[in-house]
Amino acid sequence: MDNATLLLALVVLLGIVFEFVNGFHDAANAIATVVATRVLTPAQAILMAGVLNLVGALSGEAVAKTVGNGIVDAKIVTQEIVVAALIGAIVWDLITFVAALPTSSSHALIFSVIGAALSVHGPEVIIFGGLQKTTLGIAYSPTVAFVVAYLLMLAIYWGLRGVTYRFVNMFFGKAQILSSAYMAFSHGGNDGQKTMGIIALALYAFHNNQGDFVIDTWVKVVCAVSIGLGTATGGWRIIRTMGMRITALKPVNGFAAETSAATVIEIATRLGIPISTTHAISGAILGVGATRRLSAVRWGIAGRIVTAWILTIPGCFVLGYVTATVLRTIGVHP
Repeated sequence: MDNATLLLALVVLLGIVFEFVNGFHDAANAIATVVATRVLTPAQAILMAGVLNLVGALSGEAVAKTVGNGIVDAKIVTQEIVVAALIGAIVWDLITFVAALPTSSSHALIFSVIGAALSVHGPEVIIFGGLQKTTLGIAYSPTVAFVVAYLLMLAIYWGLRGVTYRFVNMFFGKAQILSSAYMAFSHGGNDGQKTMGIIALALYAFHNNQGDFVIDTWVKVVCAVSIGLGTATGGWRIIRTMGMRITALKPVNGFAAETSAATVIEIATRLGIPISTTHAISGAILGVGATRRLSAVRWGIAGRIVTAWILTIPGCFVLGYVTATVLRTIGVHP
């Protein structure tokens, strides 16, 4: 087996590992609120989210094409760049998982790719239109989700102002199962496609960067199954931060947060924008909490989360850059 084939096998293996890590790291995105409100047990929520992450990941490929061929120039990307990017993103995800911080696996991967590609080719490898779309998504997802969740929560309060508390709890206890399923599906649709794009990028490099950039069916299936299995393993540390420590949640709050975040994610997915599902659900939870009073949100914990988001960009850029430099130094190339 030649070096190019070995590197391709390594990319696929690392891609599966990253997607699995993404699943358990970001499990909280889909199920934190439904667990926190005790509508479902952790086991029930994790099983549901795992299945719907898989289904969502198979629902399209627009985000995969943006990640694989819209941020760095696929025609000059080599397999060692993809290997370095995946290593950098996996390391960052594991660091933040241990710290129980719900950071963005999406942006960990994207900025590791950028760092690795810059290490080898310099700035000309970057497609600035795609980078601008991704960067706008960083600000767009939590901000829009915050506003939508805030307005939806106010509308629910107004619409149910004459309804008993017991009925509200009972109704939204059932409705939140649907909103949590919607959130899991949308999470799989956006996050599941990112690794598809990276593996497709490695395949494109393996075939000498020629022909059309496509996402093979087997790549979709492998990534979808990996993120589904990863989600099914849990990620309780981050679930606790997301669902229980930012603000107190009841079923009606969880429904509003999940519905708002999932809608924002779903629109971005269909437009091919790789946003952070973590950012979206975090912004939505903050928006829901703020409708009661600003002091209902534990802003100190929210601040830690935002700090981790900000650190993801330079942290993963450096990890990707350094890893690619090391691989090149020790002579890892196809």
